[in-house]
Amino acid sequence: MVSAIITAAGKNRRMREDFRSRGMEIRHKLLLNFCGNPIILQTLQNTLNAGVDECIVVLGHFSDEIISVLDEFDDERVKIVINPEVNVELSESLLNGVKKAEDDFCLCVAADQPTVSSETFKNIINGISHSSEPRNTVSILARGKSGYLDTAEGLGMPFACHTNILKKYLTGNKDNLNPILRKILKEGAIFYGVPPKDDLELVNINRYDDYLGCEK
Repeated sequence: MVSAIITAAGKNRRMREDFRSRGMEIRHKLLLNFCGNPIILQTLQNTLNAGVDECIVVLGHFSDEIISVLDEFDDERVKIVINPEVNVELSESLLNGVKKAEDDFCLCVAADQPTVSSETFKNIINGISHSSEPRNTVSILARGKSGYLDTAEGLGMPFACHTNILKKYLTGNKDNLNPILRKILKEGAIFYGVPPKDDLELVNINRYDDYLGCEK
């Protein structure tokens, strides 16, 4: 049983800077079109198609804009969590979602990852179920070497692991994810890297050029 957590609480700072420098209308990156859908809905659909039992979307900055789009999406598995405080780090947003998760394992996804396919999300989940120690395994999208990993350098979402790992290492940590992942590995967790289908799956849409590079 797997709960998905999609973090969508960021400031949209870099995309706003790019729109301003190009003299374009400022828009939230998660509402830009991707494959005929807003980016956040494409990420949400890909995640749900991986067979998760629920999908918790964590919001913060610009929550009203994003909720208006999410309201158009009809799937009872989708739940919305709004950060009590807006100016928090990614680790705090993720923890707020994890606290609401009903299942033992979580698939953690960034909302600006619409290029990650349902098939790859399934492979990440399967990395946990096929492990000899599923409760002590982090299955993660590889960025370079795949299979069993001896470093977490450069890694982030998406990944899957037991909820207890997330609660232990996210609680009290106000940081980005990579330092936390490195600590989890250092303290004995098994890391398994799942290869991407293609290079596009490795893209987080932070800048306008990122968006142009993956727009279909």
